[in-house]
Amino acid sequence: MAKLITIMDTTLRDGEQTQGVSFSPDEKLNLAKALLSNLRVDRIEVASARVSVGEQKGVARINAWAKEHGFGDQVEVLGFVDRHKSVDWIVEAGGSVINLLTKGSEKHCTNQLGKTLAQHVDDIKTTVAYAQQQGLSVNVYFEDWSNGYADSPEYVYGLAAALEDSGIDHIMLPDTLGVMSPAEVYDSLRDMTQRFPSHNFDFHPHNDYGLATANVMAAVKAGVTSVHCTVNCLGERAGNASLAEVAVVLKDKMDLSLNIDESHIVGVSQMVESFSGKFVASNTPILGSDVFTQTAGIHADGDVKGNLYVSRLYPERFARKRTYALGKMSGKASLQKNLEEIGVSLSVEDQRRVLDRVVQLGDSKQRITTDDLPFIIADVLESNDYQHVVLTHCDLKSEWNQQAYADIQLEIDGQSYAASGAGNGGFDAFTSAVNSILTELGMQLPELLDYKVHIPRGGQTSALTEASITWHLDGKMKTTTRGMHANQVFAAIEATLRLLNRLLHDRVQ
Repeated sequence: MAKLITIMDTTLRDGEQTQGVSFSPDEKLNLAKALLSNLRVDRIEVASARVSVGEQKGVARINAWAKEHGFGDQVEVLGFVDRHKSVDWIVEAGGSVINLLTKGSEKHCTNQLGKTLAQHVDDIKTTVAYAQQQGLSVNVYFEDWSNGYADSPEYVYGLAAALEDSGIDHIMLPDTLGVMSPAEVYDSLRDMTQRFPSHNFDFHPHNDYGLATANVMAAVKAGVTSVHCTVNCLGERAGNASLAEVAVVLKDKMDLSLNIDESHIVGVSQMVESFSGKFVASNTPILGSDVFTQTAGIHADGDVKGNLYVSRLYPERFARKRTYALGKMSGKASLQKNLEEIGVSLSVEDQRRVLDRVVQLGDSKQRITTDDLPFIIADVLESNDYQHVVLTHCDLKSEWNQQAYADIQLEIDGQSYAASGAGNGGFDAFTSAVNSILTELGMQLPELLDYKVHIPRGGQTSALTEASITWHLDGKMKTTTRGMHANQVFAAIEATLRLLNRLLHDRVQ
């Protein structure tokens, strides 16, 4: 059986030290519920003691819920070496576990506290003993352990040795400033685990060098069985180790066992995004919006022909789906995958025409989504081979509470025409200019009966707006033309040009 590694999530404590992040009591409670009951993390650290009365009430709500649902001993609160103050605060909040912050480097002990190691140990033991008398389990942080180990290892050894018989559950070793490399993590933690086999060591990494996940791998290889993470890498400065990355890497690359329910990783991440206002990048491993999207047509083709570009990081594992981007690099396979997604079947020729249009839009730096496809298909399939009218120039000017003006040039059956027009908006000014040109040809635009603008479902696109215009022909018939463009005015112009082409084609028949 694979070795079990436990995860302590500290999003609600260390993650809240992210600049600009402050969770409300309701948000903390809901995140605690999601972390423990859905994501199934082993432990959560929810706050620092003695912060405020409001924080204490929030912690009390979490503890009450946790005890009711069997998670009481999995909720932890950071406390300080202050004899009884932190302990009393946690007990009043219904807590079961204190994570005692001690000085893990001689510099911190001497310069911040003005004490010797022996004096600091006496203070720690006093607080530990009092906490245990009050029924709390005790874990101990060695703050700035990474620098302490590098600068004064004998201090670290002395602190660890002094606490061997204190009934402490976890000695938690932080790389407080995120300064360690994987090699340094392995060597130092291997030394600590072998030198003090009776201690149960945790590793608490930070990500200042972007090495947090790699450092977790090194820590586990060195013998550590519990590691600390945050959701979305929240934390001070560059943040902590990403829970998503750590959970997946330990399982896939080290064949270790975890209690994490991977199907909830993305959902909890999105909850944290919403509550924190800090959003993950689109290319963030596991979590980003683009990480299960194939962009190159050759990759989509490979998936069709035997899942050639699939790895252990398949999206269904995280309750997600693989998508195939539409753009200038799309190929037939990419289009086919998206057509399957929306349940549309097209002939080979129509697929070619739609793909040409997709590539054209992508080449103009438009962002295209699957939701755009119905618009693109309608636009292409309604297009005819004939093109009597081409818009070669269009300059629209519009100001608040002022008439709009349009200067246009049309090429009609090879002949160039120019005109200007004014109106109540850009589209009205455009049609006025068009009518000036059509007058020369003995024509006029039909009466406009209805004008509708649509955007793709959800609005998750910058590529397309569809304008659907219904016209009254000859006082009897109605016809509707559509146009697409990122700008809704130009979408309406496209719809108008489509009508003009149809009218001129009928005229010459």
